[in-house]
Amino acid sequence: MSRERVTDEVEITKLIYIKEKDFMSTILKTKDLTKKYGSKVVVDNLNIEIKEGEIFGLLGPNGAGKSTTMNMICDIVKPTLGSVEFMGKDFKKNRKELLALLGYIPQDLAIHGNLKAWENVELFTSLYGIKGATLKERIDEALEYVGLSEKRNDYAKTFSGGMKRRLNIACAIGHHPKLLIFDEPTVGIDPQSRNFILEKIKESNKNGATVIYTSHYMEEVEAICTRIAIMDNGKIIATGTSEELKKMVVEDTSSITLEEVFLTLTGKKLRDY
Repeated sequence: MSRERVTDEVEITKLIYIKEKDFMSTILKTKDLTKKYGSKVVVDNLNIEIKEGEIFGLLGPNGAGKSTTMNMICDIVKPTLGSVEFMGKDFKKNRKELLALLGYIPQDLAIHGNLKAWENVELFTSLYGIKGATLKERIDEALEYVGLSEKRNDYAKTFSGGMKRRLNIACAIGHHPKLLIFDEPTVGIDPQSRNFILEKIKESNKNGATVIYTSHYMEEVEAICTRIAIMDNGKIIATGTSEELKKMVVEDTSSITLEEVFLTLTGKKLRDY
């Protein structure tokens, strides 16, 4: 095959990819999403659009409004103003239907220490109306997915930090959600558990799940996210791929890290929230 033909085929592949990317459907959209506590504005007229199949990273310093945003998307916290559209439908008007398509892995562990691993997964999965043989199958599947099958009969309170984080994920995937939201899932765990969780997030995405991922670990976000938004003082101040964010700051992107971009855009002042 000639070099010219190879080059032409590569360019055609790039064009096909760009067109497919342009026509990806929107899975989640917020419109003027706002949360106030008294006079304090925590999230300020937030407008984001996430495409189906993305791993969308959300970065921000402490108090930027990330967790509040995630909680409003999941309808855990009611917005002061604005709306959330998920799968083309208004979340508020179609809450029950849409919650069944969403999996939320909170920063704070949601598992129950006095329940066995399988009982934790059963508890959360059954909330979506899954019963009988299907429920048993989903429990087995979720525990296998996070590498805890052999620990299924152990109480969660006996687990290490990394095992608890993995069980937290298992509890959120038993109902086969279309959108997975991870709020700092690797806080305080060992490198092996951290790597395992990141690999599983990428695997879930390859299997069809769209992912929203928040973290303070820049290298994680850069490694797995297809697009990244930086949030500060309740607003999105920059959005793009890692490369595009770097180009907002310098021309030679090889000379700067994502963390340096983040600090340039949000400042180095400590945030005591």
